[in-house]
Amino acid sequence: MKYVKKLQGPRVYLSPMCAQDAQRYYEWVNDPAVTDGVGTTANVISLEGEQRWLAENSDDYQFAIVLQEQDRLIGNCGIKEIDWKRRCGEVGLFIGSEADRGKGYGKEVLRLLLGYCFETLNLHNVELHVFSFNARAIAAYKSVGFREAGRRREAYFLHGAWHDELAMDILQQEWMTQVR
Repeated sequence: MKYVKKLQGPRVYLSPMCAQDAQRYYEWVNDPAVTDGVGTTANVISLEGEQRWLAENSDDYQFAIVLQEQDRLIGNCGIKEIDWKRRCGEVGLFIGSEADRGKGYGKEVLRLLLGYCFETLNLHNVELHVFSFNARAIAAYKSVGFREAGRRREAYFLHGAWHDELAMDILQQEWMTQVR
């Protein structure tokens, strides 16, 4: 088995990324259905570029999202911009295939990431960024405890319109109150 169950939820688990998945990631990071939501639509990423990214980031806090019952890769998530002195970090994720979206996997991934951030890494504040048109993601983020912390107006131009970028965050004590 190429995946390792580093963080395990009821339906998904998070595993260190595998170099063998570069082709699948390459397809996703060039798919407008994915890139529109994460703000990388203008990027063109080669297979070699994706292989390089996997090699450079596989030892960081980047994870493959894997469906438990099928051991099937469905997306990617991670923790970045960790400031150990201030105990802050930023999370992000995407579910690659449309068929796997809208099933609550993203919420489950967020719960796993937040548990890891607050209970293992002892971070105090975790943030994320999302575009104002992504109502489904915003609802998922709010459902696990994120609150809007700020808004950068008209920060992203997509399909002929400007969209705001929301900063959302959650504090360690808010998370700990939730999980008790």
